[in-house]
Amino acid sequence: MLATAEEWVKAGVTLLQYRNKVADAGVMLEQARAVRSLIVGQQSRTGAPAPDQHPASYSDVKLIMNDRADLCLAAEYDGVHVGQDDLSPESARRVVGVSRWLGLSTHNPEQVSVADQTSANYVAIGPVFATGSKANPDPVVGLEGIRRARELTRKPLVAIGGITRQNCQAVIEAGADSVAVISDLIREPGKSAEEFLRILG
Repeated sequence: MLATAEEWVKAGVTLLQYRNKVADAGVMLEQARAVRSLIVGQQSRTGAPAPDQHPASYSDVKLIMNDRADLCLAAEYDGVHVGQDDLSPESARRVVGVSRWLGLSTHNPEQVSVADQTSANYVAIGPVFATGSKANPDPVVGLEGIRRARELTRKPLVAIGGITRQNCQAVIEAGADSVAVISDLIREPGKSAEEFLRILG
């Protein structure tokens, strides 16, 4: 896990979400803190990036905790991402405070409209394409789902679900501001991340 995270950051990824759907809270906290220690440790060792390095550096990296606002605080992460079945956005906001990021998953236009009225810093929409990262995924929204979501919110829009190097450009062109990726970043993580960033430019 740590080696993969390090490769992603070295390639230029600036936002990492710790997502663990099966471990207990103690294991999640231990792993989340290990990731943070990696990032903070590299920040202190590397300082400002050299002119010939990728513009991203360890000091640019934001860490997001999935689902758990309490663990976001305990692990000293930069924000929390909640779904439709987790804490409400406002409840999560009360836990993490106003300075941390809050993201909210949505799966249809109605949820996007509601999310737009919350204190969430960004809205995720998906699954855009079929995904194997969830046991019981919501219905696919497709590129049209992104276009509709873009009409309903001016918050930063994150596309999630089945995003690959082959389809990520189309996702951005449909109105997403960024993409969330799991499967297509796992194999050869550093090379894959570099290719994503080159494609998205």
